[in-house]
Amino acid sequence: MAKRKEFETVILEVEDGIATMTLNRPDKMNAFTGQMMLDMIAAFDETDADDDVKAVIVTGSGDRAFCAGADLSAGGATFDYEKRQDSGEAGRTSQEDLQRDGGGRVTLRIYESLKPVIGAINGAAVGIGVTMQLPMDIRLASDNARFGFVFARRGIVPEACSSWFLPRLVGISQALDWCYSGRVFPAAEAKAGGLVKEIYPQAELMDAARAIAREIIDNTAPVSVSLTRQMMWQMLGANHPMEAHKVDSRAIYERGKTGDAKEGVMSFLEKRKPEYPEKVSDGIAPHYPWYPKPKFEWPEKAE
Repeated sequence: MAKRKEFETVILEVEDGIATMTLNRPDKMNAFTGQMMLDMIAAFDETDADDDVKAVIVTGSGDRAFCAGADLSAGGATFDYEKRQDSGEAGRTSQEDLQRDGGGRVTLRIYESLKPVIGAINGAAVGIGVTMQLPMDIRLASDNARFGFVFARRGIVPEACSSWFLPRLVGISQALDWCYSGRVFPAAEAKAGGLVKEIYPQAELMDAARAIAREIIDNTAPVSVSLTRQMMWQMLGANHPMEAHKVDSRAIYERGKTGDAKEGVMSFLEKRKPEYPEKVSDGIAPHYPWYPKPKFEWPEKAE
């Protein structure tokens, strides 16, 4: 049975194991606001908590844009958060909110997702519209999609944790090429640079995203997928393969005792579709998370 929830700037629909999260400001090319930040974080909280959700697809409303970047309606004060706080912008109600990059709060939430995340990039994606994609696991683009790390052209710097994500995804040289120039580039260049997996005609994009989600849902154990996601992302920051060996060893030891492991082997031997009994909401591992979650602290200015 399909479920639908409308936030102020995001629509969340769940059907047949797939949650589709649609950025929904089509008249503004789905431009990012403080309210959209809050809505996306809340929507990911819901997908994590819902065992009916096995995969998440993020896309934009309409056929022009995935997300055209930050809403620039505040003019010259767009990135002056102190002035924006004075105007009562959503998501900036405390000193910590004032100091924190809102795009970073979204990308960190996507990074922490317990479910795999697929980006279906259906049009223009610049600024936060492209950096929010970086912690998504698989990115597909429509043939009319355009990308741009335009920050230097707006007098600011890359945000949304992209200085961590982007070089890891595409390499430091490609990351700096795109960020230094700030140019907007087509989907073909995004694919050649390793930013997106594949390009589709726009009419076929969502079907392609759902096909990837279905392959995951129909064949794999949700808890195993959830743990795999966290293991892969977190180990990008490990300083030695021994750290991965420790995590791998603990996870496979614990998973090997579960009904999922038994079902995975027996369904293969019996040549039937698996029915995995474990749920993500029951706890994805006895010892997960493996590391304490870092807290935000404002960097101190050097004396």
